[in-house]
Amino acid sequence: MKPSPSIIALLVALPVALAGCGTRPGSDVLQTVMAVPDDAAQVKVYAVTTRNRISPTRNIFDAGKATAPNYAELTVSIPPGHKPSQIEWPKGKRPDPATSFAVTGQSVLSDSGFREAIRPGRTGSNHLAIFVHGYNYNFQESLFRLAQISHDAKLEGLPILFSWPSQAAVAGYVADKESATYSRDYLAALMAEAVKGRSDTDVVVFGHSMGGWLVVEALRQLRLQGRDDVLSKLNVILAAPDIDEDVFRTQMAVIGKMQHPMTVLVSGDDRALAVSKLISASTNRVGTLDVKDPKVQQTAVANGVTLIDISQVQPMDSARHNRFVDLVGLYPSLTAGTERNGLRKAGAFVFDAAGATLSSPFRIVSGVLAE
Repeated sequence: MKPSPSIIALLVALPVALAGCGTRPGSDVLQTVMAVPDDAAQVKVYAVTTRNRISPTRNIFDAGKATAPNYAELTVSIPPGHKPSQIEWPKGKRPDPATSFAVTGQSVLSDSGFREAIRPGRTGSNHLAIFVHGYNYNFQESLFRLAQISHDAKLEGLPILFSWPSQAAVAGYVADKESATYSRDYLAALMAEAVKGRSDTDVVVFGHSMGGWLVVEALRQLRLQGRDDVLSKLNVILAAPDIDEDVFRTQMAVIGKMQHPMTVLVSGDDRALAVSKLISASTNRVGTLDVKDPKVQQTAVANGVTLIDISQVQPMDSARHNRFVDLVGLYPSLTAGTERNGLRKAGAFVFDAAGATLSSPFRIVSGVLAE
């Protein structure tokens, strides 16, 4: 069967939408800049990556698979004129903190150094937020994205980037899936380390796109290892997860209901996930599920999952795959973890962008979740 004209147009347009405008940032944006305006915000990010480190003394990483995780501490400054949801990339060879995101401090960490850095009480906050990026990201893009999210959402807690070795290429979808699989055990180990000495409201894990698939695989691994002590302390949020619907069902059959319902942000018009479905020749992706479908609602409740349709949020990108970026800046309480946003029920809901409320698809109750 020949692909329809609309699918052909989608395949042609998507690389442009995913790649963005201009040349994507290279490692030169990671050079340390010392002079910083007084009104520039500063965000400290700890990074755990399964990418290969280019030099043992530098935080420069490629798309190769490391034989053991690499660790780093980086401080990213946000320019005074920053616009929510945006990353102001450097326009020259050297970042300018007055007009662009810039790294103002960094160090290479050992495994023990990282563990000590995130120890409860050591950083001044017991809360941690782990961000797992999606397909087609390089290290610096994922670093600056987490810094932007942390700043715009006024994130409570210490941001930790888990960066797996994405090829950072539109044509690298299959290779990225393999790299994400390679990183599964390392992410599970990070989750186990993160919950040590912390309560069940202290650790948020946020996975986007293929990173959502990686997060769920790590959760499945923890359940198979009998690490209920870890799973019970995690607040998991998936944005536009690139997961086959049937695969997700089998994953959740192993994971079971978590103490805090897993929150899944979906939108039916996500063009990137439409292409993913086509490439994989599979069923619907979880990130495009229809919350108005009674079967979807029943499955969500049965598996202890909170589905939220965020289609009303105006997309920043033409692929309609990064709505979560706008959501965390405009409505940070929705992505702060289920215990903090008051959303503790499994089921399917619609986000009303105009009223900034959640409601059942079948009962509109302003500001209140219907029974």
